[in-house]
Amino acid sequence: MFFENFTRSEIKTSGARIVTVHGGKGPPLLLLHGNPFSHLSWHKFAPRLAEEFTVIATDLRGYGDSEKPPGGDNHANYSFRAMAADQIEVMAALGYERFYAAGHDRGARVLHRMCLDHPDKVARAAILDIIPQHHLFNHMTKAWATFSWHWFFMIQPYDFPEHLMSADPDFFIEKKLAKTAQGLSFFDPRALAEYKRYMRNPATVHAMCEDYRACATVDFDMDTKDFEAGRKITCPALLLWGATGGVGRNHKPGPGEIWQRYATDIRRAKALPCGHYLSEEAPEETYKELRDFFTVGELAERRG
Repeated sequence: MFFENFTRSEIKTSGARIVTVHGGKGPPLLLLHGNPFSHLSWHKFAPRLAEEFTVIATDLRGYGDSEKPPGGDNHANYSFRAMAADQIEVMAALGYERFYAAGHDRGARVLHRMCLDHPDKVARAAILDIIPQHHLFNHMTKAWATFSWHWFFMIQPYDFPEHLMSADPDFFIEKKLAKTAQGLSFFDPRALAEYKRYMRNPATVHAMCEDYRACATVDFDMDTKDFEAGRKITCPALLLWGATGGVGRNHKPGPGEIWQRYATDIRRAKALPCGHYLSEEAPEETYKELRDFFTVGELAERRG
């Protein structure tokens, strides 16, 4: 259906079985999706990137068809540290010790943690449409809390959010994804059908909630320690966000200024003409920005 000429596999890491598709030629480029999606969220341009890069796209643990391990007493099995470790092991299993990476939404948070925990692994990082959660939780605003209501709903104790989300999963996902006047129009119906299929699995819903619970607890503790120690992303970074989405509209100062407190080498910071779902709403613009950023990286490394 999607990702023709890609190879699909399931790679067992030390913590979970991770669904992986890979294909193409050139330097390795890892793509990390957001909530409530899977690797399918990159389908509109991953094949084009594969003309110049070896593209690897995965389902994060708990998401899509990847394994959904227990969260543990403190939700640590769904921390961004655990998710990042999965991705490092997936890339190692494919033979890549150093690579480019792009992440959107939750995948961007995994990538942020990966850059901190494994700075020798990530050569360049593209962060799509997030503000660091450390900043968000320390700068609470009415606008953000209203627009991103699911953050606070999904961190409630088990099984309150799980029960309500699974009572009518199709309704929940449609309401969550259709936040703009465009509604669901920019989603390929076949991809949307898969996103609904994932949501109908109670284990996926629970894993998503554990992800958000971890973000507000163990992840926040890690982030606070790193921020106080002055640890930042040091590799070249690209920041993209949707001009009409929550990141573009609900945060002052803007994303570029906020991220300067968390990254030392921001090469480009740009708003795209879309909302939150960059790869679905603005695939051409997102493809061009990613291609240009990672192609420049490849040329620079060749000269070096």
